[in-house]
Amino acid sequence: MMMKFNAENGSNRNQCRAAEAAVPRQLRVSFRGESYVEAGGAVFTPPLNFAMVECGIYRSGFPDSGNFSFLETLNLRSIIYLCPEPYPDANLEFLKANGIQLFQFGIEGCKEPFVNIPEDKIREALKVAIDVKNHPLLIHCKRGKHRTGCLVGCLRKSQRWCLTSVFDEYQRFAAAKARVSDQRFMEMFDASSFKNFPKSFPVSKRYKECA
Repeated sequence: MMMKFNAENGSNRNQCRAAEAAVPRQLRVSFRGESYVEAGGAVFTPPLNFAMVECGIYRSGFPDSGNFSFLETLNLRSIIYLCPEPYPDANLEFLKANGIQLFQFGIEGCKEPFVNIPEDKIREALKVAIDVKNHPLLIHCKRGKHRTGCLVGCLRKSQRWCLTSVFDEYQRFAAAKARVSDQRFMEMFDASSFKNFPKSFPVSKRYKECA
């Protein structure tokens, strides 16, 4: 069951590159999560496994209070949270203060061989992720590897990526923790119901405002 917490209701590939180039330097960090120190001395630390997926779509592990100043630079409109545990009060306060909607899809973080990835929740989360009205948007679970990787992998299949590229991206974040069950799920995911799915997303007004 999808849970939605309301706060403020708030292209092509060349547009995406232009928008990314306009974003302050602290956004262009690797997924390993290095900190960036601005000229004024402010430190911006992205969450674990942070990366841009598409224009206005990001992925990461679970953000904590040390990542809030970095997340503010993204000018987020929404967060997709893929764990069943309640969102921490400190994080909810951050969302409220910044007018960010939380969409929660409770997927259990089981280990192989007892992994059960609920396709219905992945599909509902994917609908939220591709709706540009929700952008800029962050997708995260605990570590930004398995649940987040499956959702992003299904998004890539809907963008008509070849499986080799889908798996390469998944493995870049999962590394030694890559699961055969996750990759099998992505391989079997039927993306045909997502018709006219964009290969890239238009740049939302709120995304431009963060530049």
